[in-house]
Amino acid sequence: LLLQVSCLCGSAPCLLCGCCPSTKNSTISRLLFTFFLFLGTLVSIIMIIPGVEKELHKLPGFCEGSGSVLGVQTHVDCSSFLGHKAVYRMGFAMAAFFFLFAVIMVCVRSSKDPRAAVQNGFWFFKFLVLVGITVGAFYIPDGAFTSVWFYFGVVGSFLFILIQLVLLIDFAHSWSQLWLRNAGESNAKGWYAALCIVTFIFYAASIAAIVLLYVYYTNPEGCTEGKVLISINLILCLVVSAVSILPKVQDAQPHSGLLQASLITLYTIYVTWSALANVPTQTCNPTLLVRNSPGSATASQPLTTWWDAPSIVGLIIFILCTLFISVRSSDHPQVNKLMLTEESAAGAGGEAGAGESGLHRAYDNEQDGVAYNYTFFHLCLLLAALYIMMTLTNWYRPDESLQVLTSPWTAVWVKICSSWAALLLYLWTLVAPLVLPDRDFS
Repeated sequence: LLLQVSCLCGSAPCLLCGCCPSTKNSTISRLLFTFFLFLGTLVSIIMIIPGVEKELHKLPGFCEGSGSVLGVQTHVDCSSFLGHKAVYRMGFAMAAFFFLFAVIMVCVRSSKDPRAAVQNGFWFFKFLVLVGITVGAFYIPDGAFTSVWFYFGVVGSFLFILIQLVLLIDFAHSWSQLWLRNAGESNAKGWYAALCIVTFIFYAASIAAIVLLYVYYTNPEGCTEGKVLISINLILCLVVSAVSILPKVQDAQPHSGLLQASLITLYTIYVTWSALANVPTQTCNPTLLVRNSPGSATASQPLTTWWDAPSIVGLIIFILCTLFISVRSSDHPQVNKLMLTEESAAGAGGEAGAGESGLHRAYDNEQDGVAYNYTFFHLCLLLAALYIMMTLTNWYRPDESLQVLTSPWTAVWVKICSSWAALLLYLWTLVAPLVLPDRDFS
């Protein structure tokens, strides 16, 4: 028992590795930080449930019916977005927690740095710090906090969507290489058939989704913006799919193909759907009334639910991506460089594990070098916290009177621009070996 208690302030493996001693220390540390993020997300989801939302009235100072906006005293009936405010403060607490550790861990190169012990241990005290920041966040005065923090969430979510795409591209490349390698080693055509079937399913789902977007988020008389945005992204997806199978691209990158392009296409259509779900025009957005009743300012139980289809899909993608960030170790040197996942030499005393490729990583003590960039990892979780904050609030914000939640065009354009940036990024991964032939893009 004494050993277990001491492990709360010691190395991370003591918490979870008793039954799985082969687990890597760096992976356990990342998973525990990710657990903190998921815990905050769960609390946010609970707070936005209507029954719990009503109880937030009892928090002192949380909804007194008055506030100060830009120095001007206003009388606010914040009952229409109590859950919205709670999620914003929870998001602020998680972002502040990960920003604190991102600053503390700047330039940590190995476990010889005293700060590495803070990264990999003291979990009980870290939990107390997170709880303390969360409690303090709920005492932030109303003022302009919600309006200003909305834009922090917008920027952070935009960046996290791009990180999601980088991880998706890496996953698709690894998936394709694995199946092609299996096909080559076993000389079985079943692997090629599986690749074709999965690619067909992704493209079929994308086509079906595009048709549904045209049916439900446009109409013959109007919704010009929606028609244009869907059409542009459809054309861009066709372009990247065509480029991925060009002979010159295939010669430069033999493993690039339609599987990756189909997965990127499906992700782009999802982002487009999520953007159209924020269009503030009721005739062009069938989900707008469900999530924001016109009478919510006076209703006894205003609709601030988040569990519409785009938000649920976004939550699933968020969970998968943050877990992937925590356990990932890419096979591609370029992705490792971009995501700051560092390759290390053999550790001291033979304690470092050797990878299948012959490269060694110093996991257990990281004396020769960290297995991942601590600061960048915390910044990724910070962006993930902002992304899930915006997802749970449907990117809605209070209107000028602070009475009703509205869906701004800002959310639409940020999501659409992120989809364009994502497609351009994927296109660059295809043509980069042709544009820069002297660089190694293996």
